Amino acid sequence: MNRLFHVPLSPFCRKVRLSLAEKKIEVELVEERYWEQGSDFLQRNPAGKVPVLKMDGRHFSESAAICEYIEEKHPSPPLMPTNAEGKYEVRRLVSWFDDKFYNDVSFRLLNERVNKKIMNQGYPDSKNVKLGAQKIKYHLDYMGWLLDQRRWLAGDQMSLADFAAASHLSCLDYISDVDWNRNANVRDWYSKIKSRPAFRSILADQVPGFPPPAHYADLDF
Repeated sequence: MNRLFHVPLSPFCRKVRLSLAEKKIEVELVEERYWEQGSDFLQRNPAGKVPVLKMDGRHFSESAAICEYIEEKHPSPPLMPTNAEGKYEVRRLVSWFDDKFYNDVSFRLLNERVNKKIMNQGYPDSKNVKLGAQKIKYHLDYMGWLLDQRRWLAGDQMSLADFAAASHLSCLDYISDVDWNRNANVRDWYSKIKSRPAFRSILADQVPGFPPPAHYADLDF
């Protein structure tokens, strides 16, 4: 059995979960308190980060590399284009969300609102929360601009870029930090993507002490 060591409100873990689910690859989900740096977990990934996927008798780390491994081993249905230009654009946007969006928005809001409490690291920093709430507007506007020109974020076909973006936004939506009225294109795109069967387990996530808003699992918002 494949096994994914994960944290429910980690966008990086969710990206891997979506890739596996879209390709109908069964996996056992194991919640990992990675911040405790247990010896068993560090043996699986000395970097001490989630996700870690156990598949094909090996442990794989780093979410982008995991998703591309899954794509190589299970190419159908495809989440990467076949041409070089298309692959570049998908990889560019995956990096955008996993680097720039994460540092601008996800880390600030998730860390302050959720992770600090779970990890017993003190109280939220209101400056970080305000800055994250401000910066997400820029990213939503950029996504809206992309979707003005394309059916999906990276082109005419749904790709790993959409799963990367949806993973971050779904975590933030769980804590009510996305203004879905800011851009109709983004709202329609997210409605399409969260209606996919691959999204079902993510919409069923429950984090103790942090109940999701009523609209979180509503496919029509």
